[in-house]
Amino acid sequence: MYIRKQRLLTPGPTPLYPPALHAMMASDLHHRTEEFRNVYKSALAGLKQVYGAPGDVLCMAASGSGAMDASVSNLFSAGDKVIVCTAGKFGERWVEIVRAYGLDATVLEAPYGDVVTPDRLEAALKAEPATRGVFVQGSESSTGAQHDVEAMGKLVAATDAIFVVDAITGLGTMPLDIEGWGLDVVIGGSQKAFMIPPGLAFVSLTEKAWNHAKTATLPHYYFDFRKEKKNGDIGESTWTPATSLILALNEALKYVNSIGMANLVANAQLLAHATREASRELGLQLFSSRPGSAVTAIRPPAGMDSGVIVKGYKQKFAAVITGGQGSMKNELFRLAHLGYFDFPDLFSVIAELELILRANGYPVELGRGVAAVQRVYEQASATKTA
Repeated sequence: MYIRKQRLLTPGPTPLYPPALHAMMASDLHHRTEEFRNVYKSALAGLKQVYGAPGDVLCMAASGSGAMDASVSNLFSAGDKVIVCTAGKFGERWVEIVRAYGLDATVLEAPYGDVVTPDRLEAALKAEPATRGVFVQGSESSTGAQHDVEAMGKLVAATDAIFVVDAITGLGTMPLDIEGWGLDVVIGGSQKAFMIPPGLAFVSLTEKAWNHAKTATLPHYYFDFRKEKKNGDIGESTWTPATSLILALNEALKYVNSIGMANLVANAQLLAHATREASRELGLQLFSSRPGSAVTAIRPPAGMDSGVIVKGYKQKFAAVITGGQGSMKNELFRLAHLGYFDFPDLFSVIAELELILRANGYPVELGRGVAAVQRVYEQASATKTA
């Protein structure tokens, strides 16, 4: 009651992996030395492993949006025909970026909470065979929805277009088979499943994507994929790197690779499943028709502003969760599952939710949602030990 630990329960930034935080304290080294080159090479190799990428993975000092921007400026030319699939605030960001660079965009839009279906993409590709690129969010964390990246990727792979996936919250929360599904560009960010602070962006590129880079004519300077590839091969970044974050990343990647990327994904999926079960037990509705595992978006009880729940977490428990964005502001609250989260975290999150709802007049039988999470944990533990 009197000691209040702040808990970060958002879909980014996420809780920090302690050894990665400790690694940052060794950042008083020069980035043009053999010592740092070895760390940088190790981090790039670790990224390739967690991505499962047959091609290159680049690292840049930026937020994930920087890699989104660079994926347009490095791989396309003004006037190129592209398809943008948007079903939330981050899909809308793709629309803004491609239009800022003068691309000719066909926008496939789905209502908040829904997704753009593969059949709509297939029809759009047939209607415009000159399409040079398709953009989508793997995980649309503003609504908690998840696109069918596998089906979409295979459709795009049969064309001359490249498939560009914002997987900033998808990496580590959903399966992503770069080679098998035709994911030509996959974008990630440090503050999500990688469990370190914001400031690094990642992008993988297939040979098909690199071929696009050869003919692309859009201007770019700081974000230059070919320069980053050339310098990365010798263990350097083109510009001054975020040294402390590279040290943290290298440590976090060792951890992720020790448990296995598939197990990191399974952890998020299990937490998301347990959260959905708890929500149903509490009589709450999910916001998304196709929920993913990075974050669960939940509608508040009828007549209750979701901001009351967000504030309740902060005021009562010093816990930070997120609400909706834009027109969704009062319509949902979001509970994250990516990165350094485990079941004891979720037990607390749901217990707190019960108390917050009860304090605001919503009839809650205390422990009912928590019991649902406990059952999922118990069943998963039994399956694992069987």
